[in-house]
Amino acid sequence: MTATVLSPNTRTISRSGEFKRIWSVVRLHFVNPFSSVILPWMILAFIFAVNYIIWAVIYNATDGTSRQGVSEGMQWSGSTTFIFVYMLVVAVQSVNLTFPFALGYSVTRRDFYLGTSLSFLIYAAMYGAGLTILSLVEDATNGWGLGGRMFTVVYFSDGPWFERLWVFVATFAFFLFIGAASAAVYVRWKTNGILIFTGILVLFIVAAVAQITLSEQWPAVGQWFVENGATGVVSWLLIPTAVAAVTGFFILRRATPKN
Repeated sequence: MTATVLSPNTRTISRSGEFKRIWSVVRLHFVNPFSSVILPWMILAFIFAVNYIIWAVIYNATDGTSRQGVSEGMQWSGSTTFIFVYMLVVAVQSVNLTFPFALGYSVTRRDFYLGTSLSFLIYAAMYGAGLTILSLVEDATNGWGLGGRMFTVVYFSDGPWFERLWVFVATFAFFLFIGAASAAVYVRWKTNGILIFTGILVLFIVAAVAQITLSEQWPAVGQWFVENGATGVVSWLLIPTAVAAVTGFFILRRATPKN
């Protein structure tokens, strides 16, 4: 019996080859950037334009004493919610559409998922940085000159820029990996898997709401959100984000594409 010992150079080449395979998956996700990079910003620009018109109308219809109150009310705007939900859909499509194609080119399931996860982290960093820059401009211009609030709403923290960046990046990561886990369920078990998964999720949410309501703990829940703030709440999202990422990996390891 003989034993084969890998030299350091061999290990380096092996790691280099593995990274190239992972990076090829990243490039695969960015082959058509229109739907995942360009279109979201176009839609967000349209939403901003509509909001700007509304702000201008309100600004011209109110006097100086009323404008401050109107601006404070705008901190509850949900105008940017769209882009987070959109990225969840992007994650679902990224896994569902590219998984069979990648396996057809002899990419392993492990390399595919690692490359896809790296792509999602790039998305999260890119969109997080973009929204952070827009929030800084919104602050510097006092709400685009009209007291408007779209990127500095209460959900995104009123702390320094790096806290806001963290809130954006972590929230994007949450939606992306939840989408990846959902897509993995569909790839492996198709419609039946999604129906069962959705049913379990709905039952869990209803049970949690019922428990909080019956125990009269809603004031405590509200206090928890207040005490943790946007940064703390989003940091807690790392737990379900990590669970979704790991779950998606193990589900996809045994998935067999049928198209």
